[in-house]
Amino acid sequence: MRITRVVAAALAAAPVAGLLLGAPAQADPDPSLTITQVTLDRTSVAVSGLNTYPINVTVKGGYASTEPGDENLVLNVVLARTGGSGPRDSIVSTDLKRTAGTLENGTWTGRLNVASTANGTFKVTGVMTGPYGGPDPGTPVDPTPYSGQSISVQGTNLPRITASVNPKVVPFGKPYSMTWAVTNTATGKPYGSRIAIGLGVDTPCAEGGSPIYRTGTNGVITKAYTADDAGALNCAHLYTDPYYIAGQWLFPARPTSIAAVPSKTSARVGTVVPVNGSAAHVTGSCTVQLQRLYGRTQWKTVSSAKVRQSGRFTVNAQPSYKGLIPYRVYFPACEPFVAAVSKSFTIQGT
Repeated sequence: MRITRVVAAALAAAPVAGLLLGAPAQADPDPSLTITQVTLDRTSVAVSGLNTYPINVTVKGGYASTEPGDENLVLNVVLARTGGSGPRDSIVSTDLKRTAGTLENGTWTGRLNVASTANGTFKVTGVMTGPYGGPDPGTPVDPTPYSGQSISVQGTNLPRITASVNPKVVPFGKPYSMTWAVTNTATGKPYGSRIAIGLGVDTPCAEGGSPIYRTGTNGVITKAYTADDAGALNCAHLYTDPYYIAGQWLFPARPTSIAAVPSKTSARVGTVVPVNGSAAHVTGSCTVQLQRLYGRTQWKTVSSAKVRQSGRFTVNAQPSYKGLIPYRVYFPACEPFVAAVSKSFTIQGT
C-alpha cells in the first residue's frame, strides 16, 4: 500500500526543524557556506488570524564557489521554537537574494513571514542554501548552524483545519468526498473570506506542492476523491511563503473483515489450540485479539497476535473447562482500519 511509503517519508522529515511535514531527510550542512551575521529588524510581533507579519532579514556571509550558476544563490534562515505552545515548531524565511558584495563575501536580504500559528518564542538556529523546497524533492542539506536573535510572537485567532469524510468509512474500490473547514480557534467560526487552501493526496502531503483551491466565505470546501486516493495520505494546508501555517493530514477510515477458524473443534482441557484467520486488506503491524465469552455477554481477551504481511494471523485458544466454549477474534481499530470482529465459534473442552 502507498500508506507505508508516505508515512515513512513524513516521519523521516519530522526531526528536520519541522519546516514542511514530510520534507525528505537531509544531509550535512553545505561546507561551502559560511555565515558571519544574521539580523532581524524586529524582536517582537503580534499577528492575528490568517495574517502574517513581514520581518526584514539580513544575512552576511559567503559561499565558496567558482561555478557561474552559484552567482544567483539564495539563502533561507531557519528559526526554531524555544518557548510557547503554538502549532509550529519552526519557521523559515523566504528566499533571500544577494543585494551587496560578492558571492564569497556578500549580503543577502529578504523577508521572514511570521504567522499567528508561530505563537511563542523563536530563535535563529541556522541558514541553508535555497531555494527552499528545491531542488525537488527538497533542499539536500541541513542548515549551517548559527546561534542568532530571538523573536517573540503573540499569535491570536489561530486558524484550524478540520475534515469530514463522506462516507465516514470508505469502502475499497469506491470514490468518496471530503469537506474541509477552516475556522478561528478563538471563536469557532469562519473568518468570513475565501481562503486559499492546498489539498493534496500522497506525495504532495509528504513533500509539498499540493494544488491550491479556495474555500467559500464560510471557510468550507468539498472535494471529490477517487477510489485510489483513499489508499494514500490526504491533506489540507494553509500556506505562507515558504511554509505551512496550518495543516491537517489523515488517512480515510477503511473497513476490514475478520475470518477465524480453530485448528480443532475439540481438545482436552489445557491444550493449546491454534486459531488461524485473516484480516481483509490488512498487510501487517495491526493486532488481533482472541476473546472468550464469559457469561452471556462479556467477551474477554485471552490471547493476541500481530497480523502478518500476508494478512493472516494465528492466535491460541486453550479450553479451561469441559463443554462448549464460545470464542471470537476481535480487531481493534488500527489506522486506517476501523474495528471489526469475526463470527463466533466454539471449541469443545473434553
